[in-house]
Amino acid sequence: MTDTNARPSVDAGEEPESREPSSQASDAKTIDPNDHASVAAEYKDKLLRVLAEMENLRRRTDREIADARVYGISNFARDIVAVADNMARALGAFDAKLREQADAGTKALLDGVELTERELLKVLEKHGVRKFEPQPGEKFDPNLHQAMYEIPDASRPAGSVAQVVQPGYMIGDRVLRPALVGVAKGGPKPAAEPPANDNGGTSSRNP
Repeated sequence: MTDTNARPSVDAGEEPESREPSSQASDAKTIDPNDHASVAAEYKDKLLRVLAEMENLRRRTDREIADARVYGISNFARDIVAVADNMARALGAFDAKLREQADAGTKALLDGVELTERELLKVLEKHGVRKFEPQPGEKFDPNLHQAMYEIPDASRPAGSVAQVVQPGYMIGDRVLRPALVGVAKGGPKPAAEPPANDNGGTSSRNP
């Protein structure tokens, strides 16, 4: 009669599962506390690492603080430049002829709007927000300009600014709002610079 509760026998050739200590513990370098030079070198290395980390943290914090001072008003400034746009549109509705024909009250009102617009732009510049307006014929820059449409104009190079719909604004070194422009189409391409010929001066001396 076989005993069902008996444990299975282990073959003689089969080795029991070995329980080796963790290799990390054995490989860990231990320093003799009595070896003062090694202990001092270890603590010096740790100190230098901590100092380097603290210096990196200080620089990163200073950079974040500087960015917050310059770019922290981006959302507010983006809304304020829309007010400046409305003032410019109001002034643009009156050409020189209408200004000449306007009465004294209307002229005073226009002068007040112009003064308010200039003061608003000065305040924006004081806080690092400045207005920029590309010139017609200037090369289109996708980092600064946003193309709204193309204008067939053979008098301007293709891919250049043909018309400015709305000026842009910068805050610090970043674009707060790109300038809206119309891009010239169908004109002559910008002339490519000829490649430099380093052998040009020596070719005439060869027989």
